[in-house]
Amino acid sequence: MKEENVNIIKKFGEYGDWVKTLKNLKTAAWDTSISTGKWSVAEIISHITNWDNYLLVHIIPSVKKGQRMVFPDFDSYNKKASEYAKSGVTQLVLIKEAINARKSLVDTLLQMPEKDLCKPLTSNGVSHCPHTGEPYSLLYIINEFIQHDHHHIDQITHCIRKITK
Repeated sequence: MKEENVNIIKKFGEYGDWVKTLKNLKTAAWDTSISTGKWSVAEIISHITNWDNYLLVHIIPSVKKGQRMVFPDFDSYNKKASEYAKSGVTQLVLIKEAINARKSLVDTLLQMPEKDLCKPLTSNGVSHCPHTGEPYSLLYIINEFIQHDHHHIDQITHCIRKITK
């Protein structure tokens, strides 16, 4: 596999290392909304884990078969993650699930043939990203997930700084 593609996957894996830093976060901060009307830290971690599991269970098998990528309705799928975070699952269990899901996903991606990672595929019937014009592929989606991770990491980091001042 090209070094640049390995580096993208490794960068994707950095989220798991970052999540480990939340193990000592006080419960009050873990359960606090990052801002009015927004999710808590727990809900965000559950949200990302839910999508990691979706990639593992649905997207990667589809890509391996040469089929298109189909993602569910984002709002209802995200709601399930929020409900799970509020279900009584503990902080440490949710963190462990997040770390394990990301590690499994990274390991699976690193073992995939590069042709499967880079093969142009449709995502919900769309062949190219409307923002960049780039063709969709699994690796392209992973890059989007990296940006998504960083968006939420920034939100959580900002929230924790406000709480701990």
